[in-house]
This record gives sequence, structure tokens and C-alpha cells, in this order.
Amino acid sequence: MASSVTSPLCTPSIPHLSNFRFTKTEDTFNCKCRGFSDSCFSQRHNQPSPSFLSAFRGSRLDYHCNPDRVGGFGFLGDKNDNDFLLLGSNSAQRRLNRPLRSGGAMAVAVYPGKEVATKKKPPTKERCVMVTGMGVVTSIGHDPDVFYNNLLEGRIAGEIKSFSTDGWVAPKLSKRADKFMLYVMTAGKKALANGGLTDEMMDELDKTRCGILIGSAMGCMKVFNDGVEALRVSYKNMNPFCVPFATTNMGSAMLSMDLWWMGPNYSISTACARSNFCILSAANHTISGDADLMLCGGSDACIIPIGLGGFVACRALSQRNDNPSKASRPWDKKRDGFVMGEEAGVLLLEEFEHAKKHGAEINAEFLGGSFTCDAYHMTEPHPNGLGTVWGSKDDVNYINAHATSTRAGDLKEYQALIHCFGKNPELRVNSSKSMIGHLLGAAGAVEAVATMQAIRTGWVHPNINLENPDEGMATTYQSSFVPISDLSAALSFALENAE
Repeated sequence: MASSVTSPLCTPSIPHLSNFRFTKTEDTFNCKCRGFSDSCFSQRHNQPSPSFLSAFRGSRLDYHCNPDRVGGFGFLGDKNDNDFLLLGSNSAQRRLNRPLRSGGAMAVAVYPGKEVATKKKPPTKERCVMVTGMGVVTSIGHDPDVFYNNLLEGRIAGEIKSFSTDGWVAPKLSKRADKFMLYVMTAGKKALANGGLTDEMMDELDKTRCGILIGSAMGCMKVFNDGVEALRVSYKNMNPFCVPFATTNMGSAMLSMDLWWMGPNYSISTACARSNFCILSAANHTISGDADLMLCGGSDACIIPIGLGGFVACRALSQRNDNPSKASRPWDKKRDGFVMGEEAGVLLLEEFEHAKKHGAEINAEFLGGSFTCDAYHMTEPHPNGLGTVWGSKDDVNYINAHATSTRAGDLKEYQALIHCFGKNPELRVNSSKSMIGHLLGAAGAVEAVATMQAIRTGWVHPNINLENPDEGMATTYQSSFVPISDLSAALSFALENAE
């Protein structure tokens, strides 16, 4: 006779449930079904896996995760056309991570049996997510401190120089992999080193509780493009890796195989907001108890003819070729498009108790974020924007904006921020893209590093090239970096419908 399932199952009266047998062990939830293998229905924390839930799509069965298991992760601002990550150390915000309240849990014996009463489990301790490591590969520095110091000084660079995979990536893989993958693996391992995880500590980790979510908007474009060119001669000339390497999850996959990390690992496709989606999803996995450590972020390397040509064709790139240092100018009246960049940024997220055990330095606390879409236009944000409120918006006094230097996007984003935050004289808003360009899938991650460095140092970098602010903008132009006192909470911001 099958044992009962403690997670609440609603409306269990489905005819084909007799095909399933549920069994419960101490730390797994297994389901045996005629026609399916056992392994695809196994997952930690006494919850069925997504593959199990998908089998009931369209039926009357509605599975709700036990809130005592999940904890209280807050999806903030469910009526917002933007996606953001809230980073900071304000204790008042921690209430956002409190476990959800619910009625008493109910045990249901589904093969065969009847409804029985049971006592509710004691609530689990809330899991807080900390940022303990940062890794970057950028045109203005391969170390978080060097990178941010150059941002503070308003420096720009046209290409990534002095980049080396020595000591980070195996020589054989370095020769055949696309740059986007090499950036992922290098920045990911640098984040681990920055987080103080030594080789000895890595050996002691439970690798099944370590995951990787590092996205890319375009994937391995060069390897795939080279394959297309080789095909013009013969398929025999094609690189056998051109198709698998072209997938956007390949960077995370190769890094996980290198580290032997067997936790959550998948690809998210949300264009230029991809890094923020990866960071938020990684934090969600940590809060819910799926993982204790997560590497998350983004990487892209698209500066090849087809990558540039595509954006030129849709008139998104700046035409200021005669003066490239002035080309990227978010919110300036003379902006005419963005400048593309190639970089990578990776954060190491850790559950607080786990980080405490090995004495990790806490760079920032992850306070929450949201997934939303305004369903309005392929590239333009909605004219009105959608309001966002979490806790007290007065706690936020710095925003690293998405602002790419496009005509429509910058102004609409500014209007959305005013609609949300009002005209707060203490609020500082800037765009790192004025110096590093638009990094596509890596934008959110690299800018999240800049946001945390602002929290750590108390200094905010300038918006270079903002010489004539757009009409309707109430702004004070700062030609150099400015200090912010008591910087306790900040936003790294990206549009899901980003240009």
C-alpha cells in the first residue's frame, strides 16, 4: 500500500491517478507510472519534479508547493514592465523573504486511500541569499575592483585586451570554444576565487547542491557562423561542435562539467534581460532550498559582421563612427543608438548559513526581484510603464539603469522610473553603458557587479557624454563620480523588452 503524500494536492479526483504510485522517503519524492521511467519523477524536498507536473497539464489537478518548504521569496512588483534585481543590506527589506502563511497541510493518499488529517509541519527557517563572490571579464578590467575604479574615472575601451584563459580553461578547450564560452568559464571561476572558495573547500562541497545559471543572448555566434561558411564548400569542412556550441546554455554546461556541479543548470531566453533573469532564478533556487551555492550571470561575444550587421539593419546601433568615444550617450539629446560590447559578469550566490560556515565575505544581500512583461512592443517599453512598489521605495537611493542610448528606450525608462519613485532628490541614476556599451545578455550581470561595488564603496560612477539631457528630464549632470551616504539598497535594472 502506498504511503501518503504530505504536500497538499488539490482536486485529486482524476480518473487516471490510478496509474500512479507515490512513495515517500526521507529526502526524495518518487512516482512510478506505467510507461515512464522512475528517474524522471524524482526530486529533492518531497516535491514532484517539473516533468511530473507537466504530465498533468490541462487536467484538474493543481499542485501547490508547501510554503513551509519554499520559504517566502518575494516576486516584487507584479505590475511592472521592467525586470529588476534588488540588492542591499537594509534589514527592513528582509520581511520580503519570510515564509508565506497558509492553512493546515493535508495528507492525501492517492493509491488507494482516502483523505486523512495530519499535523502541520513546523515552519522552516527562512533562507537568506548573499552575494559572496564576483567575477568579470570586461574591456576595462578583469577584476571587480579594477573594473569599478575605471568606471569611476569615466574610462572607456574598444576591445578586451590582455584576456587569457591560462589557469582557468583547459588549453584544448580554449582552442576550439567560442569566446562567449571562454568568458563564462573564466568569469565563473574568478567569482569562486573572489568568494574565497579554495580547492580544498570545493572538494568538500555537496556538488548536487551547487548550480549554474549563466545566460547568453546570442550564444556562440562565431562558431556557428564559421560552420555556415564551411558548409558553402562541404559539410565535411564543418566543425562538429558548431551546432552544440551554438546553444545558449553551453557556457553553463561546460563550466558545470569542469566543476562537477550537478545542481540546477539551464538556459533562459529573455534577450537583454537574460542576466537579471538568471540571477533572480538562481536566488529563487537558493531560497527554496534547491541549492546552497549558485553561479549566475551572463556573457556575450557578438562583435562579428553578422552580429553588428543585424543591429545596423534594424537601426539600433550608433552611427557616430567619426567620434567613437562620444558614441554611447544615454539620455543625451544627440544619442543615436547603442554601442555593442563583449563582456561577461558572474555572481556567486550563497545561502547565508552556508556562507557563514566558511567565513565568506558578504558583498551584498539579495532582497528580491520580479518577472514581468508589458506585452506592448518588440523593442519599445510601454509609454505609461507599470508601477512597482516593494517595502519602502524611499530605501532605494541608487539605480543602475538599462539606458542603452537609443532614442525611444532611454526616455521611456526615465518616465517609468519617475512614475515609480517620484522626483526623489536623493535618488541617483546612472548607466554603465556610457562606458562599456551594450553587452546584450551580459548587461545585467556586469551592471549588477557595478551596483554592488557602489554599495561596497559608497561611490557612484558618472554618466559620461551626458552633455545635453533630453527634454523633460530633471537631472543634475555629474562629470565625475559622486559619493552617496548610507547606500543601503540599490537596483540593477533591465527591460525584458530591451533593445
